Amino acid sequence: MSTYTALTTLTGKEPAEALAEAMEMLEPEATGIGVFEVEDGSGTWEVGGYFIEKPDIAGLELLAAAYGAKPFAVSEVPDQDWVAKVRRELTPVEAGRFFVYGSHDADKVPDGAEPLLIEAAMAFGTGHHGTTQGCLQALDHLANQGFVGTSVADIGCGTAVLAMAAARIWPGVMLASDIDAVAVEVAEANVAANGLEGRVNCLEAMGFDHEVLQATQFDLIFANILKGPLIDLAPEMTEQRLPGGYAILSGILNEQADEVVAVYEGLGNSLVQRTEIGEWTTLILQK
Repeated sequence: MSTYTALTTLTGKEPAEALAEAMEMLEPEATGIGVFEVEDGSGTWEVGGYFIEKPDIAGLELLAAAYGAKPFAVSEVPDQDWVAKVRRELTPVEAGRFFVYGSHDADKVPDGAEPLLIEAAMAFGTGHHGTTQGCLQALDHLANQGFVGTSVADIGCGTAVLAMAAARIWPGVMLASDIDAVAVEVAEANVAANGLEGRVNCLEAMGFDHEVLQATQFDLIFANILKGPLIDLAPEMTEQRLPGGYAILSGILNEQADEVVAVYEGLGNSLVQRTEIGEWTTLILQK
């Protein structure tokens, strides 16, 4: 059985939310509707619907016109086992000493590597994205320079791959937090799958809004999120670090990096390293 997606964009949060609400009245109804801001500073929002029956094309056209949106792009999604497909297509990733792999590639872990098992079904960052890979390479760089993290936090942790990587090479308990409760469950499952129970503490929190995070000053903070949240969190990201402490930041498009660096430098951070992988930049900053 095929399913369908319908996507459009328009300017402004309120019109986007109103369009999404109007889409709920369509017949056949959408199984799910999402509203997302396009993180490019343009004020553009994306509205999408997921349908298990072919959607009402005429109805979508009328809604797009009524709310000043671009015409909906409707796509048929073939029925297939996406997890199996992803498993076939996701090859292991090497980032410095770290080796990120799925259980189907367990026989490929090289001797001497620090293994990180992330299943294809576990979304929110498998290590194949340039941002996650950049963060792992940055961590490897700091470790090669002799740095040892004694208090480490991964803000917006997703799979917790970065917190787990830190736990692989340093003693102590790493903190991994995410705003998404599902992501926290995924993180906890990954921690267990990697035999790191008691070494990575997973928390549900928006930014640093958690008593455990606020009670600690860190010598290393990861934040692989997006430019907007990175800038919003810059004061707390700086305040919650010890003098000399590092921040590894990613989720930044190459053309956005200068703006992020300027904000953090204005708060007393120095740029240590800037790395580009594809269209994404990873930064190492020191307080």
